[in-house]
Amino acid sequence: MQDFWIYFQLGWQHILDLNGYDHILFVLVLCCSYALKDWKRILWLVTAFTVGHSLTLALAVFNIVKANTSWIEFLIPITILFIALTNLFRSNKAGNTSLLYTMTLVFGLIHGLGFSTYLRSLLGKGANIVWPLLSFNIGLEFGQLIVVFVVIVLGVIMISLFKVKKRDWSFFLSSAVVGISFMMALDRFPI
Repeated sequence: MQDFWIYFQLGWQHILDLNGYDHILFVLVLCCSYALKDWKRILWLVTAFTVGHSLTLALAVFNIVKANTSWIEFLIPITILFIALTNLFRSNKAGNTSLLYTMTLVFGLIHGLGFSTYLRSLLGKGANIVWPLLSFNIGLEFGQLIVVFVVIVLGVIMISLFKVKKRDWSFFLSSAVVGISFMMALDRFPI
């Protein structure tokens, strides 16, 4: 049980690590256009990301999938940029939800590959890595839900107290993330 808490903690800390803020940015733009009443949709989106992330982590840890780390590190901000641009150019309508879930799952696959080398080194060549992997991914989901909670609470404050329109709030956050993720992608472009 102690191993569960170690890897659970590692999972949520991976998401909330301010030095590796790419996950925070991704979850922020993923949920910033939704309101509290959309909590089920947000939960499914975040879980789709976790499923994708978990799948590639598992495949990489078991040495089934290998990827060029420099390209993965470049693609991570591209996924963030893509979701942020999607927020900017879609109308107030929710749009094609199944397409968004699919994109989020695929982007989770990419993000999972980005962390796989580090996690593989932590797990070592142990016989049973399923439990630590599961624990890590549960922690990952927990960390993402913390980000979602903060973004939704800030959205409620901005919309209810400061009378900012929901669309303006989403546009502001998404625009900021477009700039940040674009610069991040330029810095990580594999040469």
